[in-house]
Amino acid sequence: MIRSLPRRHTPVGLDVSLAIVNIVLLLIFFFLATGQLLNPPTDGVEISETTELPLDQLPSPILIVRDNGNWELDGAPVAPDLLGVAVGGLERPLTLHILIGRDAPASSLLDIVNSDPLSDAEIKLVTLRRTVTP
Repeated sequence: MIRSLPRRHTPVGLDVSLAIVNIVLLLIFFFLATGQLLNPPTDGVEISETTELPLDQLPSPILIVRDNGNWELDGAPVAPDLLGVAVGGLERPLTLHILIGRDAPASSLLDIVNSDPLSDAEIKLVTLRRTVTP
């Protein structure tokens, strides 16, 4: 009689991928929940607002675009079509700071930035922070 040896039992390995997926999902839920608790939703986005400042506190050269359509370059009035003449006498390479109202349409800012006299200039936008006192 031939007797065979008992079958060898291979130990069943634990599949840890399900546990890892569960841990990752729990971490995602945790960060979503705590993020909303720590950062309550605000009523709206606060947009910067320009106010009057003494010219010596502003960077130079600065182009101030007023709400009424008037432009000033370093305090001197300049017509929009004469901007090329006004910036022609400034040092090169030109870094021009632009101060424009927050309610101004974006197209007017893009028109200024894309104008021919400023094609080789570096443009920096200037914003003024308004402090709210209760």
